[in-house]
Amino acid sequence: METIALHTRLAPGKEADYDRIHAVIPPELDVALREAGVLDWRIWRSGLDLFHVVDCEDYAAMRAFLREHPANVPWQARMGELLDVPDDYSGGDSGIPQVWQLPAEPVEPAAHAASAAPVVPAAPADGSAR
Repeated sequence: METIALHTRLAPGKEADYDRIHAVIPPELDVALREAGVLDWRIWRSGLDLFHVVDCEDYAAMRAFLREHPANVPWQARMGELLDVPDDYSGGDSGIPQVWQLPAEPVEPAAHAASAAPVVPAAPADGSAR
């Protein structure tokens, strides 16, 4: 399974339309997403910014499956009217790179201190040397 994070952006003034349209997606799109290997897809919106987390079997295969799917093509056309940069599923997209994840097991404080970069004290505010 893959977990992919995505960021898309709405065109200004399209927030209410986007929320309304996503209240219930078409049943045929729901079926197509599941057939494409999507296990879960969550979207958060902050202003114009959309943050997606997609759990799927294979993200590249999912995009290839949906690229010309008769349920996805009109959906993407509709989304294209709302998004700042439309996605027609034709290009490569690997999502947002992950920077950090909470480890499955707690990190021992001593091990963390040994691997952490040294903290360099800031220069005094008055510009004098120490």
